[in-house]
Amino acid sequence: MKSKIRTHEDLDVYKSAFNIAIEIFKLSKKFPVEERYSLTDQIRRSSRSVCANLAEAWRKRRYRAAFIAKLNDREAEAAETQVWIKFAVKHGYIQTHSGHELYESYNRILGSLVKMINIPDNWLL
Repeated sequence: MKSKIRTHEDLDVYKSAFNIAIEIFKLSKKFPVEERYSLTDQIRRSSRSVCANLAEAWRKRRYRAAFIAKLNDREAEAAETQVWIKFAVKHGYIQTHSGHELYESYNRILGSLVKMINIPDNWLL
């Protein structure tokens, strides 16, 4: 039996996105200093945005269109993070295996977000 979802923090997709954002932060600490205001900043912002704005979407679930719009934004941020992961791997800042795992994690997050977007009535108040 599944436990009841009371807050955004109870969502598996939120938990995954939060944990991956923490992992990306740790990995990005090793990026070269010249990447500080480009790749490092971008990958941190987009990865954090996925879970942070999922919380915002959760609070907008009274309004179907607003809820879906926020989830669409999260989908875009997750895809953007995948691009930054590819850049980090290509430049050798993240090992290929780790990059692949992160990328696949975002594929699972994207799948969850798309399910929520396609069937929003399961989540609306």
